Amino acid sequence: MRRTTAVGLALVLQASVLQGCSPSATPPPATPQPALAASPALPAAEGGPGTASPAPSSAGPCTIFPADNVWHADVSRLPVSRDSAAWVASIGAAAHAHPDFGTASGIPVTNVPAGQARVKVTFAYAGESDPGPYPIPRNARVEGGATAGGDRHVIVQDTAACKAYELYAASVQPDGSWKAGSGAVYDLRGNALRTSGWTSADAAGLPILPGLPRAEEAAAGRIDHAIRFTAPKTRKAFVWPARHAASEATDAALPPMGARFRLKASVDIAKYPPQARAVAQALKTYGAILADNGSPWYFTGTEDAKWSNTQLDALKALKGSDFEAVDASLLMVDPNSARCRAG
Repeated sequence: MRRTTAVGLALVLQASVLQGCSPSATPPPATPQPALAASPALPAAEGGPGTASPAPSSAGPCTIFPADNVWHADVSRLPVSRDSAAWVASIGAAAHAHPDFGTASGIPVTNVPAGQARVKVTFAYAGESDPGPYPIPRNARVEGGATAGGDRHVIVQDTAACKAYELYAASVQPDGSWKAGSGAVYDLRGNALRTSGWTSADAAGLPILPGLPRAEEAAAGRIDHAIRFTAPKTRKAFVWPARHAASEATDAALPPMGARFRLKASVDIAKYPPQARAVAQALKTYGAILADNGSPWYFTGTEDAKWSNTQLDALKALKGSDFEAVDASLLMVDPNSARCRAG
């Protein structure tokens, strides 16, 4: 859904931690996919100004953010937020969850080889986008397909450089360049957040890639990160690690962007089929982060033929009342970093 570009109200609070990141829980490296055809080349460019932390060492395998990143934080024992009941009610306590991903839906990820040619990207919201050129091939996969409407996200992962390039409302042009609403570049070895008040390819100013369950994770039986989801109405506010608000509403009963929820420990998922059980367990352990305005309890993952839509349909039995908001501010080390405290 389209978002406003007004700067949100930072609501983060510093506090001591009860449960946090596990340094031993190293996220798995991405599974390479066949390289796509290169696009016309432009000179390479350094990462844009949206993230301000120094570049980390290039040593070590490329993972989707470090183990101490907030996306990998175990939130199963964090205290319930005092706003939990109101926020769940505003999203829909009786509304059923929906896995907005599978064999023919979700956000596809395009993997590119080392040295992928960079092309020009023109942004509608250039002031809050990382400038190009980006290494996006002409035939990069678009959310919903080449002729789709909607958000039209493009996610490109360059494992060799250990970076992710994300676009919103993206369309390839006849010369191989791209037009997009907004875009962001992420160093996957670092914990940098975007400039406070900046959007990204997502309304909350968050990266999209780390919040997508992937079929290979489910096949391994473990998804070790929070999951991106949407809510119909949000507040003109954002909480860490989000960087941007996407509403003009000031009702405190509405959740801010970045709010973190988890599936209640009491929800029985033992009889779920394997793929649905892996997703549900991730929702219990790592939770979900509110990233955009949209349908209630719509959880986003990758589009991948290896998903089983029949298995994922089991998640539709979950209702809003099965979730609770948690106080993720207890994980925060620095409001301008995604690094979180160790438990």
